[in-house]
Amino acid sequence: MWFAERIERGVRAARLNPFRGLPNPREVWAWGMYDLANQSFTLIIVTMYFGLYVKGVVAPDAERGAALWGWLGSGSMLAVVALSPFVGALADARRWKKKLLIGTGLLCAGLTCAFAGLGPGAVVWTALLFVPANIAYNLGENLLASFLPEIATRQNMGRVSATGWAMGYIGALLLLALSVAMILGFGWKNPEQYPPLFVLAGVWFLAAGVPTMLFLRERPSDPELRRESVIGLAWKRLAGTVREASKFAHLLRFLAVFFVYAIGVQAVIYFAGIIMQDGFGFDPIKLTLFILQLTVTATISAIVVGRVQDRVGHVRTISAVLAVWLLGTGGLATMLLLSLPEWVFWVLSNAVGIGLGGIGSASRALVGVCTPAPKTAEFFGLWGMTYKFAGVVGIAA
Repeated sequence: MWFAERIERGVRAARLNPFRGLPNPREVWAWGMYDLANQSFTLIIVTMYFGLYVKGVVAPDAERGAALWGWLGSGSMLAVVALSPFVGALADARRWKKKLLIGTGLLCAGLTCAFAGLGPGAVVWTALLFVPANIAYNLGENLLASFLPEIATRQNMGRVSATGWAMGYIGALLLLALSVAMILGFGWKNPEQYPPLFVLAGVWFLAAGVPTMLFLRERPSDPELRRESVIGLAWKRLAGTVREASKFAHLLRFLAVFFVYAIGVQAVIYFAGIIMQDGFGFDPIKLTLFILQLTVTATISAIVVGRVQDRVGHVRTISAVLAVWLLGTGGLATMLLLSLPEWVFWVLSNAVGIGLGGIGSASRALVGVCTPAPKTAEFFGLWGMTYKFAGVVGIAA
């Protein structure tokens, strides 16, 4: 009986294993670990604590602090918009995707640790550290996505994309647990006590990215490409893509639609901490619990999307998740105007989490399906450019 139970548990575990049946499970895991690693910057820096620190500690007052945070985000995103297609074309031309991915990750992790040294009035230093860190993070996100068509097939693109997305949210859950433990353990109640969290974010990024450095493979480049100059070759590839744009009309149409709904996603991610504090009066613990709930529902959403997207279709999946997202964000916006019970807020937050988990994963997979093999970094650079420009609009608005 004991032996049979052990076998049954093993079978159940195999069914739940997201890497089961993949021809390259170790590489997919290593790819997904970067999603897990860079969650520390998304969560601790962008969404939760650093914006509150800039607003409440670095800036002279809260109003100018909120404006500064917005300008830092929109300015760095504009730089990403300008750089993304060129960096993508360069990475494809020279097969530098992995080198650039690791380089941007190391830069972002190092600068994130340096945030801990910022104090009251350090506005210039905040800009000098945050802007390149955010640029490096976002370029790295594009480069990571560009590996998707190489490690997945059209038949499992949604599953592989969702696996990485879910790993990112698992990382977020672990980071939230560490953050809560540090806040409660040390009795931190005010933003000026947050700098150790920035060090945690940088160290996490570096440590969790090690499997990506070791096991993610760079495909060999064409020897003929190495004879041309780096900059000239990148521009030549971009020009060729522009000339052949009509061949990729379906992708361009999707990117136009993606830009519209990405505006809302970027605004929520970037200003969630400030909105929860100013709009709903959340303290650090309540804010963390809110993000925890979003992360749990987003993780479940990413897993479910990964299971169904390849079967029901990418467009249908994105449409369904967007409907849930609109329900959640519209409801929360209504709560800011009406005096509704707090339990309504927590229920609606689940819809926002479902949207966050499904929208990004499903959109990334759809771009992967539409991307030609020789231009993965270039096309995901265009995807990143669209997403980041949506961030500029969402943050500035």
